[in-house]
Amino acid sequence: MDGGTELSLTIAHIVQRLKGSHLHSQIERQAKVSKGFQSLKSVGSIFRFVLYFLNPLTLVFAYSSQLPPSHPMAPPEHLKEPLAYMRKAQASWEKRVLKSLNSMSTELEVPLARMRSAAEQKELANKWNEMGTDDPDLSRFRPVYAPKDFLEVLISLRNPNHDSSEDVSARSHWGLIQVPVNVRDIPQLRQAYSELNLITGQLGIDDYFPFVSVLVEQDSAAAQQYSRQGCPTGLRADLWALILNSTNQPPDVMHYEQLTAGVIQHALLVDHLIYKDVKLTASNDDYYFVFEDFLYQVLLCFSRDTAVLDHFKYNSATPPKSYIHGKVGDEECAVVYPPNGVIPFHGFSMYVAPLCFLYNEPSKLYSVFREMYTRYFFRLHSISSSPSVIVHIVLPQIGAQPLRIAFKWMVRGFSGYLSTDQLLLLWDRILGYDSLEVVAVLAAAVFAFRAENLMEVTSLASAEAVLADLSTLKVMPLIQVFLFATSI
Repeated sequence: MDGGTELSLTIAHIVQRLKGSHLHSQIERQAKVSKGFQSLKSVGSIFRFVLYFLNPLTLVFAYSSQLPPSHPMAPPEHLKEPLAYMRKAQASWEKRVLKSLNSMSTELEVPLARMRSAAEQKELANKWNEMGTDDPDLSRFRPVYAPKDFLEVLISLRNPNHDSSEDVSARSHWGLIQVPVNVRDIPQLRQAYSELNLITGQLGIDDYFPFVSVLVEQDSAAAQQYSRQGCPTGLRADLWALILNSTNQPPDVMHYEQLTAGVIQHALLVDHLIYKDVKLTASNDDYYFVFEDFLYQVLLCFSRDTAVLDHFKYNSATPPKSYIHGKVGDEECAVVYPPNGVIPFHGFSMYVAPLCFLYNEPSKLYSVFREMYTRYFFRLHSISSSPSVIVHIVLPQIGAQPLRIAFKWMVRGFSGYLSTDQLLLLWDRILGYDSLEVVAVLAAAVFAFRAENLMEVTSLASAEAVLADLSTLKVMPLIQVFLFATSI
């Protein structure tokens, strides 16, 4: 395929993704005031005009980075996941999770969804901003799964076309995950993260002013590049929103209000799972317990947001479906459940909690979280051969028994383990490099830092004790020393 054809196919794919979005309307407005627009008739031609003559990086980087690395005409299942054994493993895992949810519904006699009574709706509407004061009985409910359950699934993965006996080595016996994938070694990581080298400053007071200019110009690509070296605390919220193309325009606020109304009108079984998770995690965290109300609001709305389903177009997973009561087995009566297609697991609320430090307006907080999830976080609990998914990022520098300890850190993106200021510095780099790989690099750096203590332990429990408290660690010095001051 020549360059021109490939570019045309990419543009067509992006145009389809952009239709109806806020960015799409921005492109149209910008094109209409530009010379030469009058001769352009179709959406595609308008977009091509903008792409070639305005600022393509600012306009499309947030979308093009999510495109599947395949020809748009390939079968849908291949766009989502090209390897059959990965698709089979993901499908099997989804069935297991959905079966657990349905079993809970049957055992507890709690319907998957129901209309709230008028009295219930009024009560919930009145306490919407203080749901943290509510203390429902959640003793009967349990998380559908925890990170350790997902790890066992990854450990069991095998490529049927690969004979592992051909490359038996100390490393292969040492590693937990036996899937042959290409990962970057230390020299390659050094090249990929060159901005993090020991002689390059990582966010000083003098770095503040370039960010202001980026915000004034609304340059998303520049914001992403600058965030590789960390965002100033006072500008981080605006910079992340710019990178994610997350706006808080009237349509966004209206969408959030509609989701709120949906929560008030209908009760879902997953609501109990959300309540339970917040109570077990964020409510017991010294940093996040004060945001309990925000977490309920955002996560309950998220569970109803059908716009989240769009990420399944490039996610190896398939949204779970259930049947309308009394219509089990009738595919015409199968509906996605929950409406957003995402069943929350133990620790899920910790994806939202750190963002509460940045955004105090629920609709804005929600918008940013949704973008973070559909771009990054879903990859932390999906089975796929994509380089940015958990199967790959756990392998580069860990790939060993320490993974049993580190996996829970990585599935949460270290949320709940690092102090909040350090966590936000880590997430700056996730956004800056548009990759979760830095999460695995940090996990390996933690083990390297605590190596002397770990060499003295004689059991897994002792090792976990050594690594129990990460709240005093400084993220960037650890990563820099691990990548650039460690002999290979």
